[in-house]
Amino acid sequence: MTNGIIVHEWLARAGGSENVFEAIAAAFPDAERWCLWNEAGDRFAPVNETLLARTPFKGKKALSLPLMPAIWRHLPARSADWMLVSSHLFAHHARFAGEARDAKKLVFAHTPARYIWVPELDGRGRNPFARAASAVLKPLDRKRAQEPVAIAANSRFIQQRIADTWERDAEIIYPNVDVERILAEPSLTAEDEARLEALPEEFILGFSRFVPYKRLEAAIDTGRAAGLPVVLAGGGEGEAALRAYAAERHPGRVSFVLNPSDELLSAILRRASALVFAPVEDFGIIPVEAMAAGTPVLANAIGGAVESVIDGKTGAHVHDWSDATELRAAVDRAISASPGACRARAQDFSSAVFDRKIRDFVARHTS
Repeated sequence: MTNGIIVHEWLARAGGSENVFEAIAAAFPDAERWCLWNEAGDRFAPVNETLLARTPFKGKKALSLPLMPAIWRHLPARSADWMLVSSHLFAHHARFAGEARDAKKLVFAHTPARYIWVPELDGRGRNPFARAASAVLKPLDRKRAQEPVAIAANSRFIQQRIADTWERDAEIIYPNVDVERILAEPSLTAEDEARLEALPEEFILGFSRFVPYKRLEAAIDTGRAAGLPVVLAGGGEGEAALRAYAAERHPGRVSFVLNPSDELLSAILRRASALVFAPVEDFGIIPVEAMAAGTPVLANAIGGAVESVIDGKTGAHVHDWSDATELRAAVDRAISASPGACRARAQDFSSAVFDRKIRDFVARHTS
């Protein structure tokens, strides 16, 4: 294949978009790698950083955000025939000097910048400064989005957002999920075995960071409606609020598993009667991980998760999380799902599928 460059926003030690970038790098091992700054150690090495990485703004996303569009437009001279950009903010603005200035640009879009285009889903877009900035940034962002020869969206949900905001068509390539890791039998330490054995035999599971927009209280409400205990796995600043909500709404029937290891989480996913996934997400990796463990999912009827969870076959779609009758019916529908059907569905989002589709995407649009 011809000479290429792959680009990402910033690189953290962990994250869904970082997992996608890692898979892209594996698909195109000879391509140069670029990001605003790298805080992931050697995980993505070798990777090049922009000028921001040599300033006090490195790692300070909010402070450096006004500088990002200009930084992306003034990248150094490079030689390349194509560039593939993994973008969830402004990385799709990227332009190199030299021969690469005329390289064909392709974009894998996790989402158009939420704080600009859908501030109701992103708290960063709600303050007066952000609202004023978005009025300037929207036309610029839409203009830059006309440059790619092709755009891939990570879900139909984001495909529609791209059409509404950037006014571009996009094809769909679902992000890679480490299905193989979940399918493997977990190897637990003695401590993790004890934590697992302390959990109820049957339970509704909520798993994510303990932050408000993940809506973990919906797992508590679902357990209450179905008369089942609840396990919340994860951690974060919202722990105290969740404990208070649990004590009020489902007293004595909510267990917390703080910061579980990957192995323990895999085991918990296997034990759960169903996973509750209530946030409005662009795609939603956690539901696919649950299905890989053979566990059905109650997914929000709005957002990318409805594209992986098949209502009545691998889980249930929920329209109103405040309606106890709907929640009871959704649990009944979900737990009737076959573990085999769940695992088979998860395979549609495996790393191997992503690798094949991202290679095909680049080949078709650069030949």
